[in-house]
Amino acid sequence: MQPQQQSLIYLHIAVLLFGGTALFAKLIGLNALDITVYRTAIAGMAILAMLYFQKKQIKLNKPKDYLIALFLGVAVGIHWVTYFAGMQMAGITIGMLAFFSYPVMTVFLEPLFNKSRPKAKDIISAVVVVLGIYLLVPNANLGDDVTLGIMTGVISALFFSIRNITHKRYFSQYGGPQTMFYQTLVASIMLCAFIEVPVYEVSDHDLILIAIAGIIFTATPHSLFAASLKHLSAATAGLISCLQPLYGTILAIVVIHERPTVMTLVGGALIVSAACFETWSITKKARK
Repeated sequence: MQPQQQSLIYLHIAVLLFGGTALFAKLIGLNALDITVYRTAIAGMAILAMLYFQKKQIKLNKPKDYLIALFLGVAVGIHWVTYFAGMQMAGITIGMLAFFSYPVMTVFLEPLFNKSRPKAKDIISAVVVVLGIYLLVPNANLGDDVTLGIMTGVISALFFSIRNITHKRYFSQYGGPQTMFYQTLVASIMLCAFIEVPVYEVSDHDLILIAIAGIIFTATPHSLFAASLKHLSAATAGLISCLQPLYGTILAIVVIHERPTVMTLVGGALIVSAACFETWSITKKARK
């Protein structure tokens, strides 16, 4: 098998596992914050073990990089809590689609760093995403769980965008596993004070699921994603990542028998199409 073909398989497996992460919002009988704390703690230990046995660098190069890592960990911690909370309220498919507004959101946040203005095509993409999210909302009632879940998913997308932009500008010199180790470490420490169910009260069933979520669905896909970039372009990785909502929806249908409505599918198609278009546009511009 050619290295490029192998990397493509790694990438698809990584995106599939990223999509499958959402299932644990429904499968684990804990709130979103508790799931995030235990998942990040286990993922952090798994990534640390991998870095140690592969004899890769763990320490950061500069003292100021630890402050950046702290900020990234806080952002990703809030992102993960709202990610799981959104899906617990709105369902896997709707919550994931609301979160996938982040590529378009990133297009509007990056100009704040570059002191530039969004282009007309970006505004059109944003309108398409807003329309897609509108189709997901059953009614404009903040007391409705689905509506609250969608809003929470959008907040998750915001913090994920902030994390990605910050990482790209100030932390891109570090590899994926090293970066994720610090982010999971900070996230778990930051949120552990707010745990409702201490670890000794968590059922054996939930502990097994948390371990699976942390090792197989967090540490593994991040490692595979980083490995795939050795032989694949960022454009390929970005576009294939747009399959994450599709994989997540299929897994939700198969595993927990969640059935999305026609309006959900239409709204989701609009959101994912806009995300794919923006990803393609950004990577095309980077090539030039």
